[in-house]
Amino acid sequence: MEEHHADAEQRSPGTVVVTGASKGIGAAIARLLGARGYRLALNYASDSAAIEQVIKAVRDSGAQAIAIQGNVSQEHDILRLFDTAERELGPLSGLVNNAGITGGFARVENVTARAVERMLAVNVTGTILCSREAVRRMSTRRGGRGGSIVNISSLAARTGGAGEWVHYAASKGAVNTFTIGLAREVATEGIRVNVVAPGLIDTGLHAANGEPGRIERLRPTIPMQRAGSATEVAEAALWLLSPAASYVTGAILEAGGGR
Repeated sequence: MEEHHADAEQRSPGTVVVTGASKGIGAAIARLLGARGYRLALNYASDSAAIEQVIKAVRDSGAQAIAIQGNVSQEHDILRLFDTAERELGPLSGLVNNAGITGGFARVENVTARAVERMLAVNVTGTILCSREAVRRMSTRRGGRGGSIVNISSLAARTGGAGEWVHYAASKGAVNTFTIGLAREVATEGIRVNVVAPGLIDTGLHAANGEPGRIERLRPTIPMQRAGSATEVAEAALWLLSPAASYVTGAILEAGGGR
């Protein structure tokens, strides 16, 4: 068994934790990384049926994958996520901080403290603490092998989200700033840290937030005149994780059709 595990570790490009991997962009990232041979620890909050479909797709492509339930706003769940990932799949080489919530569509004058606190706990605190655990394991200064962190932000961090979700946009602005700072902090420790900032992407997020027609409403504002796909965002994340992006750190890669 030890020899088999060692052989699998040698063939794989590494072990990657993906948060919020049960649907949308997270699921697309998991499927693409699986197709490229990564060993995957796939975090999900509650939808066990959805994560099982993703796990099956990854395993069908020949890659190793495990599902780990947990809320990234809870530190004890984060610790369990990373400990389990390393114990089951081997040393960590990458992290994709994808888990996020919008806090719902609302003008600022109508947002509630509870909604903002919950959204910040997932989007900002979760990203910071997951990154902390990744750095502790990957930093060459701490005996690690180096690696890559990719944070999924949003074009809203630049456009502001006026009339819809300024609060959400602010959380993603925080993610962008955190990424730049952490990238500079660990640049000599073998770790690269970057952002993919999607624009309007065709996922279930819009309907889940109460506006299934949002893509059609906003389509004319996009220079390419179409929404993006979750797979297109996943391709950007894959590139940033890979050695092809070896001199890229602290970057914000927008995938927004020119918006």
